Amino acid sequence: MDLPAFERSLTRAAPPPGLSGSLKALWHERRGDWTRAHEIAQDIDNADGAWVHAYLHRREGDPSNAAYWYRRAGQPVARGSLDEEWRAMVSALLDAR
Repeated sequence: MDLPAFERSLTRAAPPPGLSGSLKALWHERRGDWTRAHEIAQDIDNADGAWVHAYLHRREGDPSNAAYWYRRAGQPVARGSLDEEWRAMVSALLDAR
């Protein structure tokens, strides 16, 4: 799966099978379910999960909490648009599969 296919899947009722938890969280967030995305991210205990968690708190408007999660992820604090970050994250996580 690539980014365009992932974005097309957003019209479905459920995420595509076989996605990592991090990608599922980003899928739910993009469909407007921040709470479900956050629940998923909270249960992921690795750098990818921390990165998604950081993005979610940035999306929420909580920069100090986001900064904490970026540090846990070993990622720089994102400065670009949220949409650019979401696409970059999805692409990176899909490439890592």
